[in-house]
Amino acid sequence: MKRQWKSLILTFNWVLLSLGTSVFIILTQSPQITVAQEPAVIIKTPETVTDTVKEKPESSTEQKKPEVEEVKEEAKPTPEEIARQKKLMEGDKLYQAGNIAQAEKIYRSAKETFTNTSEIKPPNAAIVDPVQLPPAAKVYWREGQAGIVTNLQTRTLVPLELLVEKYPEFIPGNIKYAEALKKYGQNKKALEVLERATSLYPNQAELVKVRVDALSDEKEWMQASLAARQFALLNPDNSRASEFTQIADEKLKKYTSYIRRETRGNAIANIITGVVGYAATGSLLGPFSALDSTLMLLKGEQGVGRSVAKQAKKGMDLIEDKEVNEYINGIGQKLAKIAGRNEFEYEFFVIPEDSLNAFALPGGKVFIHAGAIAKTNSEAEIGGLIGHELSHAVLSHGFQLVTQANLISNVTQYIPLGGTVGRILTFDYSRDMERQADRLGTRLIVASGYAADGLRNLMVTMKKEQKNAPPVWLSTHPGGSERVRYLEALITTNGYNRYAYEGVASHQKIKDRVKQIMKEKEEKDKKKDDENKKPQEDR
Repeated sequence: MKRQWKSLILTFNWVLLSLGTSVFIILTQSPQITVAQEPAVIIKTPETVTDTVKEKPESSTEQKKPEVEEVKEEAKPTPEEIARQKKLMEGDKLYQAGNIAQAEKIYRSAKETFTNTSEIKPPNAAIVDPVQLPPAAKVYWREGQAGIVTNLQTRTLVPLELLVEKYPEFIPGNIKYAEALKKYGQNKKALEVLERATSLYPNQAELVKVRVDALSDEKEWMQASLAARQFALLNPDNSRASEFTQIADEKLKKYTSYIRRETRGNAIANIITGVVGYAATGSLLGPFSALDSTLMLLKGEQGVGRSVAKQAKKGMDLIEDKEVNEYINGIGQKLAKIAGRNEFEYEFFVIPEDSLNAFALPGGKVFIHAGAIAKTNSEAEIGGLIGHELSHAVLSHGFQLVTQANLISNVTQYIPLGGTVGRILTFDYSRDMERQADRLGTRLIVASGYAADGLRNLMVTMKKEQKNAPPVWLSTHPGGSERVRYLEALITTNGYNRYAYEGVASHQKIKDRVKQIMKEKEEKDKKKDDENKKPQEDR
């Protein structure tokens, strides 16, 4: 009996201590947004990567490679591929010289059409005055207006849908159709309509404002902030640019507040589960682990990313190469500027690993494998990869997973196969995150002036690399064929330009440099292994 009372007293004391600590931490934490300085890129050559980095990457565009890989000779490009690359280089020269129309012709001749999609046609000029509509469009508009006045759903939606499908250039038609869809509870479709319209006509301020408001109504604060900031960045001479910058900041603050509320709730829950674990097992490991997790989470996205990245650096050898540094940093910072999360300190690291892979940590820490540079064919492709990973950081995917998975792990550590349960609980969510990052990553490269199919083409290459990949349902990422299909649909539906800058020659130069770095590292490692074997043989 005395032992039971002693255990209860200890548990009660721990509850008071934990809750007191939690309240103190929460009260002393306040959201802080700082403008990031442009960092230098460091190329690192790891012998091994710490377990923390491997277990908590924000994303990975490829499955973890096997411990033992069969060394394969690099396939030489076919004559057709060489001819295609030369055409793209020619197009790049014209594009950089300002001869956009001629460059587009060259790009079109070098690229095949998408499977099961029609060729993209340039959008018509935007129309804002109904008087400028052709007769058929005026009929749709008049009928839609009549439906709104009479408050009849079918009479409203049918003509407006036909109007938007056949005349997407009519800006008021898109706005009215989206408003009508929201009125009748079709919010998701309304967002799709506005997404397509703003992709075709990103410089139409009123259209973008309606989309920002619609995203806010759905509590998609980060997407709303991104939409507003991209308008301000891409249209600096527009009279409403400063207004959109202010809107972007407001939505970002709302998102930050939301994330902090989630973090605080999970932090307190972590403490409670730690106490329950102590009461059930008598071990203090759970409570101390929970308290440590609480302290880490309340550092925020930047704090978590910085801590893990710092640990990663300690486990890696650093190799500096100015050419590769400036190249990757230039692409990464360009995309990060469009993304608009200026409170992050963006850093881009290249890991000398042969696989076509990359991952991101919360707060804008992006790690690119050297193999990704060596196996991509253009600046647009590597930009697509960086844009994808950057999107995970910008959309706070990793931080969301850290906060949620942290609570799950604290709960499941006390039950058999708890780790497996934890992975299953976040399985589908991760797949959805990958699709979000694919979509935003594509929009980022388009907004930065790259060919829209950069990420899509990367997925085609990755699909070839993953011939022996596990079944799709065992992956946290959508399958290769699936990703190619929906990226093609995204580009076609939204009218993204496939025939913009590729950057083949500039990328080839960096590819050659990276391959040389990898070759030198391989020779150095082999020499080191041989030297280590000699003393053993002498014995």
